[in-house]
Amino acid sequence: MLDKLEKKFGRYAINNLIVYLLGGYAIGYLLYFGQRFTGVPYLNFLSLEPYYILHGQIWRLISWVIIPPDTSIIWAVIMFMLYYQLGQTLERTWGAFRFNVYIFGGMVFTLLGAFITYFIYGGALPVGYIGQITSTYYINLSIFLAFSTCFPDMQVLLYFIIPIKMKWMSIFYLVIIGYEVVRYCMAGAFFAAVPVIASLLNFFIFFMMTRNMSRFNPKDIHRRNEFKRQATPPRTQYRDGTPIARHKCAVCGRTELTNPGLEFRFCSKCNGNYEYCSDHLFTHNHIR
Repeated sequence: MLDKLEKKFGRYAINNLIVYLLGGYAIGYLLYFGQRFTGVPYLNFLSLEPYYILHGQIWRLISWVIIPPDTSIIWAVIMFMLYYQLGQTLERTWGAFRFNVYIFGGMVFTLLGAFITYFIYGGALPVGYIGQITSTYYINLSIFLAFSTCFPDMQVLLYFIIPIKMKWMSIFYLVIIGYEVVRYCMAGAFFAAVPVIASLLNFFIFFMMTRNMSRFNPKDIHRRNEFKRQATPPRTQYRDGTPIARHKCAVCGRTELTNPGLEFRFCSKCNGNYEYCSDHLFTHNHIR
């Protein structure tokens, strides 16, 4: 499906998408520091809150993307450098179209998760709560997880000191996320788990698409079993303790027991089921 979509819409893909995303974050950080000095909650007017969207504030469908993770300026700079490299590498590996589908897919799933949470729990949650628990944090994490899936053995320096492979970091993050989701569900706060699951749904779809799922196909299972049955040499049969040969050359009388290195074939030009070894298959006189 992706191949067909890429042929039809690939020319509309946004190149260097990660640059635009990080540029949006830069604007978000300016608003974040601006509201700290002015006291005006700029970011509150940009959050993904279904209640306000359904009441006319449709810009929130897009504006929530520029709300950056709440972190210090130092970690923000490190995040910019890290995700720029990850995004550029993934785009070069997949192509611009597939990277666009992956990122926008995560955004669409996040939107769906927010609205599902609102329609199910909206009456029991205060207005603005969904906007507080919904962010781009897990979309950024999905970029990291996708990179670790493509390059699992690449090493990074954790805290600039500890060398660790990407696959172990991604497994650690997935365990933490799984623990959070289970904790939310056990506490009866499933509404807090829905945005997390929705934000990472694009990664789980991508992960399943990269696995070889054909091994679970019944037809493929039958094909492999049939090939294994045909490729496995038959067991030698015995009569009165003496092995019985299954192949015998009609010219020299050698068998697979006396000469294990020989190959035996039937001749299609002979009148009858005559089998010959590899030395006499093309040199014998055909029997009519």
